[in-house]
Amino acid sequence: MMITEVDDFFTKGCGRCARFDTPDCSVMPWRQGLAALHRLCCDAGLEPAVKWAHPCYLHAGQNIALIGAFRGDFRLSFFNAALLKDPDNVLEPAGPNTKHPNIIRFTTNEQVAAMAPIITAYLGEAMGYAAAGITPPQDHSEPDMPDELAEALDADPELAEAFHALTPGRRKSYVINLNGAKQPETRIKRIARFRDKIIAGKGATDR
Repeated sequence: MMITEVDDFFTKGCGRCARFDTPDCSVMPWRQGLAALHRLCCDAGLEPAVKWAHPCYLHAGQNIALIGAFRGDFRLSFFNAALLKDPDNVLEPAGPNTKHPNIIRFTTNEQVAAMAPIITAYLGEAMGYAAAGITPPQDHSEPDMPDELAEALDADPELAEAFHALTPGRRKSYVINLNGAKQPETRIKRIARFRDKIIAGKGATDR
């Protein structure tokens, strides 16, 4: 069962796989660094919540950043990263098809403390945009992807890789289906239901 409390992530993991609450969970090697990231986000004035079974940090009602842990690294992912100036050149794309660099990747627990001033500055910049209601301009070269799908892909590298490997028609089938839902909650539920199909390389209407 996926977690519903932020603190559970740092002691048990996300609950999305069979390694939940075991020594083999991807969170376990990174607990010190993840906890340090959590403190930096909270100290910056962000509101923690659980979204997509991960700690998500909000300001002015907007998603600012998400924490995630993987086998080889852990990450701080920024929403609306296209707005960030990245003067320290620390942002990386989450995957090969990510348009804008949007994550800070850590491969040792100690990196968080070393980068604390930079992380805090980037969080502050993102919070400023959220408070002012500033969002990146839409890219009209492709069909408009619902925010919930974009956020789910940023938060789930496996899902993102599988989605971008789909044929254009299959990708479009999901966008059309999700855009047909009026409520964000409905779109989020559909994305969770579609995940296995996307991983399997199928379109929204495929059986």
